[in-house]
Amino acid sequence: MDKKNSAPQNIDEYIECFPPFIQEKLHLMRKTIKETAPEASEKISYSMPTFYLFGNLVHFSAMKNHIGFYPSPSGVANFLEELKEYHTSKGAIQFPYEKELPLDLIQKIVLFRVKENTEKALRKKKGK
Repeated sequence: MDKKNSAPQNIDEYIECFPPFIQEKLHLMRKTIKETAPEASEKISYSMPTFYLFGNLVHFSAMKNHIGFYPSPSGVANFLEELKEYHTSKGAIQFPYEKELPLDLIQKIVLFRVKENTEKALRKKKGK
């Protein structure tokens, strides 16, 4: 891939665009999400790695000083107490590079989002 002229077409290409220490964190983030939601598919959406299950499940991205994790506003709001040591906004969480990724917390948030998206899809299928 010509990194200067084309956007990544998949998550592997996205991760390859970063220095090794960031790649390591991105691989770990991807592995954790994939193992937690094996039925979710992967794609690039909004120029970010995205896991999709009955709609966008979670996104993540490499930023200058942190990995951004985007589990939707509900995925942040339902874990505010556990996220208090991280910078959060409406639908985003920042995991600084100098800290280890909180893998157990990431798993809990992904499981919450799987349940949320699955229930929403079932309600839609039943006609609300």
